[in-house]
Amino acid sequence: MKLGKKIGWTLLILFLGLQLYRPEKNRAETNDLQPFLVETNPPAQVESLLKSSCFDCHSNRTEYPWYNEVAPVSWWIADHVEEGREHLNFAEWTQYSDKKKDHKLEEVIETVESEEMPLNEYTWTHEGARLTEMERKAIMDWANRSRAMYQLADLPK
Repeated sequence: MKLGKKIGWTLLILFLGLQLYRPEKNRAETNDLQPFLVETNPPAQVESLLKSSCFDCHSNRTEYPWYNEVAPVSWWIADHVEEGREHLNFAEWTQYSDKKKDHKLEEVIETVESEEMPLNEYTWTHEGARLTEMERKAIMDWANRSRAMYQLADLPK
C-alpha cells in the first residue's frame, strides 16, 4: 500500500474512533431563568435577544445544532459552553451577590459594546444571534438600568 493510502486509512480510523468519545451535554433538568428575568425585567425585545444570542452558552441548557454530534466539533462546542458558563450563568443568578450581579452586568455591557459577544464562531452558524447596533444599544441600556438597581441596593442604609 502506498504511504498516502496508509495515512488516509489511519486518519479515517482515528476520526471514526473519535466519534465514540462524547463530551457531556449542557442539558440540566431545569433551566430556571425566571429569577433572572423577573429580577432584571428586560423589555420583550431584550429578552428575545438574550434568548437568541446569550442563553445557549450562558445558562444550564444548550440547544445543540446537528453538527454537535460530530467529534471534534462536539468537544469544541462543549468547551465554549463550559467557558461561557464559568464567566456568567444566567440560570444561577440567584447565587450571585448584588455586587457580583452588578459586575456581571458591567461585563455584559463591555462585551456587547466591544462586539466580543456573541462570539463570531456562534454567529457564523446562528444568524439570529447577530446583533445590530440598535440591538446592542438596547441590551446595554437595559443592563445599565439593571446595574443601577444593584448599585442602589449596595449603598449604606
